[in-house]
Amino acid sequence: MTAEQDRADGSTERTAGALRRTDEALTRRGFTTRRLRLRAAAVIVAITAAASGVLLYELTNALGPDTVCGGAATADEVHTALGPGRISEEKSGGWSPGAYDRTAACRVTVSYGLFGPTGRSAALALALPQDEVTPPTAPEARLFAGGSTGAVLDSRAWALLPDGCPKAMRAEVRLLGSDDTVGGRAAGMAALAVAFANTAAESKGCGGGLPAPSGLSAAATPQPADLGNVCGLPGMAPARDPQAGEGYRQTVTAGFAPVWSCAISSPSGLNTQASFTITTDPRVSALDPQDARTEAYGRARWIGSSGENVVATCQGKSTYFHLDRKYSPGVAGSGLFPDTADLWRQFLVAGGKAVGCEPIIP
Repeated sequence: MTAEQDRADGSTERTAGALRRTDEALTRRGFTTRRLRLRAAAVIVAITAAASGVLLYELTNALGPDTVCGGAATADEVHTALGPGRISEEKSGGWSPGAYDRTAACRVTVSYGLFGPTGRSAALALALPQDEVTPPTAPEARLFAGGSTGAVLDSRAWALLPDGCPKAMRAEVRLLGSDDTVGGRAAGMAALAVAFANTAAESKGCGGGLPAPSGLSAAATPQPADLGNVCGLPGMAPARDPQAGEGYRQTVTAGFAPVWSCAISSPSGLNTQASFTITTDPRVSALDPQDARTEAYGRARWIGSSGENVVATCQGKSTYFHLDRKYSPGVAGSGLFPDTADLWRQFLVAGGKAVGCEPIIP
C-alpha cells in the first residue's frame, strides 16, 4: 500500500468515526427519526449562520459603510490608517467635509473586539489657526515627499489643502486614544490626511487633486548637540551660559520643506532649552507678510503677536523663522542661551544660509 493510500484510508476512517459519534449523540438525545434529525440539522445550521453573522459584523466592515464622514475618505483608507475592523462614525458641530469651524469634526472608530469595545479612533477636522507661523511640527515629524505638503507626528497627520484653497488651511487626522500613537501606520495616516484634504477641496470648490505622498522623511532621533554648530547649522554658535555644563541633545528634522524644526534639550531630555523652526513654504502659514511692519533684525520683521516669529523675503518668497527660548531654573535661571538678541542673529544668519536666503543681517 502506498503512503497516499494509507493517508486516504486514515482520512476515511476518521470521517466515518466522526459520523458514527454524531449519530450516537443524536440517538442518546432522542433524535431517533429522520424528521427529528433534519430539524436538529436545521437548528445547527441556523445557529452557525447567526454566529457567523455576529462575527462578520463585529470583526469586519463587510456590513459597514464604504466611505466615512460624508465621503471624506474610503473605508479602505481608514483601515490602512487605523487597522482592520468594523467602522463607525460620529459627526459634530455641523460637520461636512469642507466645513471649517472650531467645533466641526467627525470621529471615526474602527472596532475589532468581540467581547467589549476595542479599537482605535481618530478625529477628522479642518484647521486654520490665524496667529500660527507654522503648522504642527516637531523635530521628529515625518515630512511628506512627492507632490503634497504635510507631515506625520506621533499622534496625528496633516495635509495642506491644494493651491487655490484658503491659505494655510489643512486637513488634520488626530488619534484620540490617550496613549495611541501612529507607530507603523505613518504612511496610512498620511494617505488618509491627503484623501480628506482632497475631499475638502472638492467640497469647497477650490484647488485640484493632491497625490498621496510618495514617501516620508525619516523620523529624527536625539543626538549630542554641537553647540558650535547648533542644530547642524554651520557657524551657529550663540553665547551660552557658562554654568550650563555639557551633555545637551538636539533633535532635527531630516528635511527643510515645507518646515524645518530643531529642539535643544537638557542632558536628561526632559526640558527643552530652545526650539527653532523655519517655514520655507509660505502657503502653510496663516500669517500675512503684509502685516509685518516692525523691523526685527536686519531685513527680518516681526510678525504675529507672540514675539517669537519673524519673516524675511528669500529668493522672492516669504520665509518664516520661529524661535522659542526656554528658561530653566537649573541653568542660572536664564537658560542655555541667555542672550536672546544674539541667538536671533545667529539663527537668522545660519538658518538663512541653510535655506538659500540672501543675507538677512548685513
